[in-house]
Amino acid sequence: MRFRPISFDRLVTELVERIAASPTDRRVAVAVDGASDAADPAVLADALVDPLRVAGRETLRVSAWDFLRPASLRFERGRHDPDTRYDDWLDLGALRREVLGPAHPGGTGEVLPALWDADADRPYRMPRSSLPGDAVVLVDGELLLGRGLDFDLTVHLWLSPAALARRLSAGEHWALPAYERYDREVSPADTADVVVRMDHPRNPAVRDG
Repeated sequence: MRFRPISFDRLVTELVERIAASPTDRRVAVAVDGASDAADPAVLADALVDPLRVAGRETLRVSAWDFLRPASLRFERGRHDPDTRYDDWLDLGALRREVLGPAHPGGTGEVLPALWDADADRPYRMPRSSLPGDAVVLVDGELLLGRGLDFDLTVHLWLSPAALARRLSAGEHWALPAYERYDREVSPADTADVVVRMDHPRNPAVRDG
């Protein structure tokens, strides 16, 4: 892969221009995917919101971390099982039903921005957001690609294995096999629409071609 160095601000500008250029007769669902404790996709997703609104696209932020399964299911095989993190932490059905389905053409536009408070291990009980027909839904999270989730644009924040291990806290190294499996089975750095190398967050680089 060939990468082009880019500043964070310029990366935001390029992504906003690409998303804002989407047809205005439909809603757009965008995934910002990356190892949450290392690539921190929420930071990039948050940075896109205001510029998109300035560009005339109403934008709703959703975090996949607010669509996790209850602790009794996530930790059924212990708190540090990488295969469970890969296969069972995210409630894919809820994300489709409450976010992506309503957001897409033919959907109601009534999106639930958050379902489950993983820290308190209980529902948020939030009201639904009513989205106009040209809205953008920005979803950040990890291990999102290759799961049958219907996104219009996918952005993957990629780290080399060495950078991933370096940037993960020691207490999170148990999750490395989950990320390795993701790279092996899904190859997000090859399949995402936009790939950003984040080995050094202050000096990102975007894949060309």
